[in-house]
Amino acid sequence: MTTVPRGGGRDAITRAARESFAERGYHGSSIRDIAARAGLSLSALYHWHPSKQDLLTALIEESTAEYFRRCDEALQDAGDDPAARLDALVRATVEYRVSRRVESTIAASEWRNLEPGNRERLDGMRAAASRLWADLVDDGVARGVFGCEHPADARRAVVAACNAIAQWYQPEQWYEPGEREGGLAVEDLVARYTVIARRIVDHRR
Repeated sequence: MTTVPRGGGRDAITRAARESFAERGYHGSSIRDIAARAGLSLSALYHWHPSKQDLLTALIEESTAEYFRRCDEALQDAGDDPAARLDALVRATVEYRVSRRVESTIAASEWRNLEPGNRERLDGMRAAASRLWADLVDDGVARGVFGCEHPADARRAVVAACNAIAQWYQPEQWYEPGEREGGLAVEDLVARYTVIARRIVDHRR
């Protein structure tokens, strides 16, 4: 078991919870173990989080909010062209899934362990991010830039493909025959998934 150095308070607890949930899952993690990993007493942990459920909720909420922020910022810089906006969302999603692989995996695997009230609140954040994609694809279809017959299915396929990167991408290990050993660079990954996304929505060049 790795131990997070003392200090940092809430940040140390967040790192410790992330490690524990990733290694043992929500039900396999104890609040005592998380406190020990953070180098803090139980009373110090409870100062920040009253329960393990609160810890899980905070971890997923923070990672979801960061993803939404990255998407929003990417769209602000992308202009009005639907294809450019699609590229921006793909880039934001791929870069997020690569840089926050552990958080992405926890959110996907432990969402079912959120209590109903917490899940309902966080569902609203997820829905807001989904609307970014849906509005973008619908706009592209309406303007004749995208030719996909089933926009909702196309949107789900693009998002699912980008999200799945968190499950398999290992920059120091993964590469295909003929590629440079040492991994696929993030820029190359973004370029690939941009092409994939445009094909799924049937981008009309």
